[in-house]
Amino acid sequence: MTATGPVHGTWEPAPAARWEDAFLSGNGRHGVLVFGDPYDDRVIVTQHTLVRPNGGEHARPPRLAAELADVQDRLLAGESDAAERFTDGRPLQWVQPFHPAFQVRLRRPQGRTDGYRRSVDFTTGEVTATAADWTSRVFVSRADDVIVQQVTGTTGLALDIALDHRLPGAPHDLGIGHGALRTPEGALLSLRARYPGSDRAYTGVTLVAVTGGTTELAPPALRVTGADSVLLLTRVHRHTGELDVTAEARALGDLLADERPYDSLLARHLALHRSAYRRVVLDLAADPAERALPGTGLLDRPHSAALLERLFAAGRYHLLSAAGLNPPRLTGLWTGDWDTAWSGAFTNDANVNLQTASAAAAALPEVTEACAALVQRQLGDWRENARAVFGARGVVAPAHSDGESGLSYHFDREYPLHLWTAGADWLLKPLVDHDEIRGERDPRTADALAEVAAFYEDFLSRTDADGHLVIVPSYSPENRPANGSWGAVNAAMDLSAARHALRTAADYHPGPDADRWRALADRLPPHRINADGALAEWAWPGLDDTYDHRHLSHLYGVWPLDEITPYDTPDLAAAAHRALELRGAENDSAHGHLHHALIAARLRDGARVAAALGQVLDGDFFHASLMSAHYPHRDVYNADAAHTLPAVLVEALVQSTPDRLVLLPAPPGALSTGRLHGVRTRFGAELDLSWAPDGARAVLKPSRTVRVDLWTSSGAQPLDLVAGEDHVLTLGTW
Repeated sequence: MTATGPVHGTWEPAPAARWEDAFLSGNGRHGVLVFGDPYDDRVIVTQHTLVRPNGGEHARPPRLAAELADVQDRLLAGESDAAERFTDGRPLQWVQPFHPAFQVRLRRPQGRTDGYRRSVDFTTGEVTATAADWTSRVFVSRADDVIVQQVTGTTGLALDIALDHRLPGAPHDLGIGHGALRTPEGALLSLRARYPGSDRAYTGVTLVAVTGGTTELAPPALRVTGADSVLLLTRVHRHTGELDVTAEARALGDLLADERPYDSLLARHLALHRSAYRRVVLDLAADPAERALPGTGLLDRPHSAALLERLFAAGRYHLLSAAGLNPPRLTGLWTGDWDTAWSGAFTNDANVNLQTASAAAAALPEVTEACAALVQRQLGDWRENARAVFGARGVVAPAHSDGESGLSYHFDREYPLHLWTAGADWLLKPLVDHDEIRGERDPRTADALAEVAAFYEDFLSRTDADGHLVIVPSYSPENRPANGSWGAVNAAMDLSAARHALRTAADYHPGPDADRWRALADRLPPHRINADGALAEWAWPGLDDTYDHRHLSHLYGVWPLDEITPYDTPDLAAAAHRALELRGAENDSAHGHLHHALIAARLRDGARVAAALGQVLDGDFFHASLMSAHYPHRDVYNADAAHTLPAVLVEALVQSTPDRLVLLPAPPGALSTGRLHGVRTRFGAELDLSWAPDGARAVLKPSRTVRVDLWTSSGAQPLDLVAGEDHVLTLGTW
C-alpha cells in the first residue's frame, strides 16, 4: 500500500552489511536472509530441520520414578533443597543447535550503483534489491517449498555463482562435498555437508536456469556471461546416507515447465501467503511522511505511530514466514551464525507461546497448525518423560526441544527443567483457543488433553493438612523462592495448569472421566496472596517471592488463561496486579518486557502496557531487518520481540473469551486513534474496530449465534449475536 495507508513492507537505501540486517523471507520450512549487494549478493539459506548433532540426539530423560516418593516426602517435611538431588547426576546437555545451511553467492563486476534500494514486501514475501543496471528478487514458495531467486540486468549479466558453507562459527571439520553439472537449463550446483562424528548430513541443491548468454563450469562455481536473466531454485534436505541429487534436480526442473517460471511460482505462492497476511491490518493513522521512511529511519523515532504500524505488520509477516513444519524457534527460521544462542531451540517454558501469542486472534491458523504439528510429532516422547521421571501415565512436555526430540533431558541443578509439569497445558492452550474461534474441537487436541489429565490423575497423590492436593516437586520457570531452592511445592503456574488441563479435558470429554477430572481439579489449593498483597509465585506457606526476574510464570492464570480476571475474580486480579508492580525486569530481555505487557493488558493497565512497550521501542531491540534482539542495543539475534509485539497491540485493543468481549481494555497513549481490521474472537465472530478520542465503532461478523458480555470502560452489557448477521456497535449507544 502507499503511504496513505499502513505500509506493508520495509526498505533500506543500502545493502545489509551484517547478516542480522538482511531482509527475510520464509515458508515455514525454508528461509533466506538476503543482503542485496549488487556486486556480492549473498542469500543465506536456512531450513527448520538443520540442527547440529551434539549428543542430544541420543539423550533420554532421567529415570527417576523410583525416587519420586522419597523426594516428595522430604520436600513436604521442609527439606527445601531435596529436589536438587532428584537427578541422575548427568551434566547439562543442550539440545541440538540450529544452524544455517550455506550462502548462495552471486559475484559480478562493478557497475552502476545509482538508484539503489532494497525492500521486502510483506504481502508477497518478495525481497527485492535494485540498482541502475541490476535487479534481484527472492522469495520462498509456500506452495512448492522452494527458494526462488531471479536476477536480471539491463546489459548482459556476468555472474560467478557458488554455494558457500563458510559462515561464522561453521565447524572446521565439516565434511564438505561440492557438485557442479551442466544441464539443459544451465547448471546444477550442490553442496553436501556431513557433520563430524555423525551419520547425519544435509545437502543443498540449486538449479540454475540461464536465459541468453553462455555458461561455463568453474567448479565448485558456475560462470555466466552475457545473460539476460538468471533464475535459481534451491532446496535443502537433512538426511542420513546420501541424497539422490539427480532426483532432486528433476523435481526442481519440473518447476520450470511454464514459459515464465518465476511468475508462475510466485502466483502459486501468493495464493497461500497473501491471503493469510492480509487477514488482519492495523492502521494507526500515522503521518504519511513517516510511513515513507526506511525502517532504520523509523527506528530512530521510537514513539512514532508509523513505527508501531510497521512492526505490527513485520511481526505478522515474520511469524507467518517462520511457521509451517514447526512454529518459530528462538531465532524464528533464520540465523547467519552456527553459534546460535541457547541452541536456537524451541524454548517451551515461555518463548514459543509468547512468539505465537497473536496467532489465534490475529488470524494466522497456519501458525497454530505448526504448533499442533510439533506437539503431535512429539507426543510419544512426552509419554516417555511422564513414565521416566514421574512413573505416570499421560504426557509431560519438555522445556527445550530442537524439533527432533521432545524428551526432557536439558536440565541441571540451577535449571531443573525436568520438574516442570505445566508444559503440556501451556503448549495446548493456544490450540484450545483456536478450537474456540472456529467452533469445532480438533480430535488431536482432545486426545492430548486426555493424556494430560491422565498424568495428573497419577501424579496428584499427595495432600496437605487441609486435604488439598499438593503439586510436589513443583517448578516455576526459571525462578526460585528467595528462601528456597529451585524445586519447590505448589508453584502458581503448576496449580493453574493442572486446574485448567483437568477442566478443559473434562469439557472435551463429557462423561465419567469428566466428572473424575473436575473433582480432581476442585481439590487443588487456591492461589496464595503474600504479605505484600501480591499473588505469590509459590502457594506453599513459607516460600518467599523472588521479584527481580524476567519470567512471569506465576501469572499464567491472568495470561493466557482466564482463571484470574478483573471481571470474575477482582480480588485475585488485584493481587496479580500487585505482583506485576513488584516484578523487576532482571536482565531486560525482550520476552520479559512483552510478557509483562500482555499481562498488564489483561489487567486493564494501559499505562503499564505503554511502559513495557517503551522499554523495547526505546531500547534499540530491532535490527534494520525488523527482526529483533534478545537484549537491548541489538544484542543476540532473537525473534521474541518481533513476533510478540503484534499480540501486545491486539490484547491492548480487543480481548475475548467464549462468553465475553472486551473493547479497548488497555490502549497505550500511542494508540489513541486507529483501526484494527479482521481480528478473530473466541466466540466465533470476526471484528473490525475503529476508535478515536471521541468514540469507537465495532463491526462484528458472527459465524454462530451466541450471547456474550460486552465490556467497555462504561461497564458491561449483554450482547446478542446472530450467525451471518453483522452487528454494529457505537460505544456508549448499544
